[in-house]
Amino acid sequence: MLYLLLQHIDTTEGPLTFLRLVQYISFRSSFAFLTAFLISILFGRKIILMLFRNGMRETSREEVDLIVTDKKGTPTMGGLLIILSLLVSSLLWCDFTSPFIYLPVTAVIWFGMIGWIDDRSKIRQKSSNVGLSRPKKLILQGLFGLFLSFIIFSGGTTPYPEDIATFLYIPFFKNPIIDLSWFYYLFCIFIIISISNAVNFADGLDGLAIVPSVTTAAVYGVFAYITGNAVYSDYLLYQNMPGSGELTIFCAGLIGAGLGFLWYNAYPAQIFMGDTGSQALGGVIGTIAILLKQEFLFLIAGGIFLAEAVSVLLQDRIGIARIGKRFFYRAPLHHTFQYRGLAETTVVVRFWIVSILLALMSIVTIKIR
Repeated sequence: MLYLLLQHIDTTEGPLTFLRLVQYISFRSSFAFLTAFLISILFGRKIILMLFRNGMRETSREEVDLIVTDKKGTPTMGGLLIILSLLVSSLLWCDFTSPFIYLPVTAVIWFGMIGWIDDRSKIRQKSSNVGLSRPKKLILQGLFGLFLSFIIFSGGTTPYPEDIATFLYIPFFKNPIIDLSWFYYLFCIFIIISISNAVNFADGLDGLAIVPSVTTAAVYGVFAYITGNAVYSDYLLYQNMPGSGELTIFCAGLIGAGLGFLWYNAYPAQIFMGDTGSQALGGVIGTIAILLKQEFLFLIAGGIFLAEAVSVLLQDRIGIARIGKRFFYRAPLHHTFQYRGLAETTVVVRFWIVSILLALMSIVTIKIR
């Protein structure tokens, strides 16, 4: 809203001419990052103490307790810190008249509430295995996917030209592969559910989920800047989406909020994000991917999350449920590395390195098309 307010101030002459910098996405992105990061740093300790005093602490989970014994009692629901920092940063520096902003903000709130309900249920039942039931969670996630696809498909409020609204794009190809038409509804629901749960699976070790979330957000921020700029999008042969540059500012805020949270979540973690954070991060990344027509880019940029989700799918839905065998020692994948003797910090840092490499590979697809 600060951005909209400054638009009504005369900056053509006088001592306020420097405020014209607010017109530039690069300027607002920088301050969105700094704002979110500073809010996380300044309010992180207070939120940790508030959650601890109110009994919002990590509960036991049998399969994890076999590996780690010092997690119980650590404040959880730290996703509230991420959400707070991101929303305040967006409120100050983004243009809320753009659907490229109000849709991701809606996603953060919606999925944050899903995670909050799940976390509250686990804390009350004193078990991480007893939360919001899987069917209820999938329904709530799917409802947002349906809402998002309706906004895009309806035409009047679509954030980009209607002639590309339902087209499917994949990395390394200049032109769309197919027009999904009415199947776009199901596609959106699938993407939202898949990405939100994939990020959720990765949240198991100190700092593990937040850094891949930050690198993925950085990749999508670059793509948002390109598609929102008529010159760059034309040069790089991308469909120009006027207004999508606002997502660069939002992603910068997400990066700042994530790094600020990492300040307290790095090993040994003083706070966990809980489902409140992992659901919010997954939901908003999925929303951004759909808005930028780069859903399949997540297979590269979010490769860490993909590996975690596939390990759970193979282990639970195929291995144990179908053939009665385990493919891994434990799932998600990061627990398998722990069972094989790697220290938690080693697993986390190696996953961080892989996420950075995957982000660089994603950026390469901009030119290799």
